[in-house]
Amino acid sequence: MILGVLVLSFTVLFSVLVFIVSSPESKFKRKEEQVVGLPDGSMGWPFIGETFSFLAPHKSNSVGNFLHQHFSRYGKVFKSNLFGVATVVSGDFELNDFVLQNEDKLFQSFYPKSVKDILGQNCMMLVPGDLHKKLRNVALTFINSSKTSPDFLLYVHNLTISFMDSWQTSRHISFANEAKKFTMHIMLKNMLNIEPGDPRATQMLEDHIVYMKGLVSIPINLPGSPYNKALKARTRIQSTIKGIIEEREKNEHLRVDGDFLDQTLSKEECMLTNEEKISLVMDLLLAGYETTAGLLALLLYYLCQTKRPGESLTWNDIQQMEFTHNVIYEALRCGNLVKFVHRKALEDVLPVFTAVHLDPAIHQNPAKFDPLRWNDRSTRKIVNPFGGGMRLCPGTDLAKLEATIFLHQLVLNYRWKMMEEDYPVSYPYLGFKNGLKLELQPLKEPARAATA
Repeated sequence: MILGVLVLSFTVLFSVLVFIVSSPESKFKRKEEQVVGLPDGSMGWPFIGETFSFLAPHKSNSVGNFLHQHFSRYGKVFKSNLFGVATVVSGDFELNDFVLQNEDKLFQSFYPKSVKDILGQNCMMLVPGDLHKKLRNVALTFINSSKTSPDFLLYVHNLTISFMDSWQTSRHISFANEAKKFTMHIMLKNMLNIEPGDPRATQMLEDHIVYMKGLVSIPINLPGSPYNKALKARTRIQSTIKGIIEEREKNEHLRVDGDFLDQTLSKEECMLTNEEKISLVMDLLLAGYETTAGLLALLLYYLCQTKRPGESLTWNDIQQMEFTHNVIYEALRCGNLVKFVHRKALEDVLPVFTAVHLDPAIHQNPAKFDPLRWNDRSTRKIVNPFGGGMRLCPGTDLAKLEATIFLHQLVLNYRWKMMEEDYPVSYPYLGFKNGLKLELQPLKEPARAATA
């Protein structure tokens, strides 16, 4: 759920040199002479390199044409020019794991300037060393208290019931959108005490959708471009959070016992500047909303595929599939919520490895959704959908908890089927071709909200 989920993918990008290389191919070639064993590949066009091809949408349970062609031609590790940066691309699981496990030793988080400009200089995903540890510790403290909080569990349960009640009239929903609303409301309530009916909740959701689309777009800062819209959306989100912080600092009676902002304001040991607080709230909102919504959509999509037409999924089915682990982990393995992460090498490193996430030599029918494959304990050593190393997802349990509560209620109260053919697409952020439109059939009277 939280930022560490961004390292769950099967592709890791990292600069091959100590310094950030943002030069065209001619400079890369001069640097190449100093690096022994640089992998084969293509640098594409000057400046833009192969970025357009790399970002081309494709089914998320595949590597896409760009990686498929490059893996076939150059192998699982190759050089390229992406986002204006000379880069080595690795689709090798063990190499990727090696990179993640050696954070701040041999490698360091590194993203193109365009991504940094949108996320901000204090973004937990970008900062290294002590600042990353400080931000992560603050986030972990809040997450660990939330996942054991009766109030949090009750809120997620009641919000789930509320959403499902709202489906009683139409029974035709675009679930990809509903999942985003659901997870955004959870995050806003527990981060900033913003309720679903608050106009700020609607604006925050709209801004985050724009923000996410621009995050991985071509960095053309012209009016109307996705990149330009994302920068403006970030400013609006930042302004809203800043306003809430300033209001609570001036009026202590407005503080809400238990929400994230109150914890960071009331505990002196947090030692965060206001800029760091704003950035961390933005980080957690984006990660907790976007990735958990994607997980929910993937779960419903793949569960639709596991039943023959006309059959419903039951709670017994879920228990038999060890739902809380197998189904969630398999949906993440197949769906690939995030396509890539970036790392910079701090010194020349030339390890040689052989394994890969979707390699048919490792997984039988790797493109098939099969939760039972996780009954083999060795699968968890090969596939780590919640990342690894210092940036292991701190919100793993929280994401699984939200998904479990939601799906438990859905299975008890509804049958569902897709209204039209659809599939998850990597843009490279996760989306659905047609929004995952579902037809719902209630199984009984709607469940009622619980009370404390």
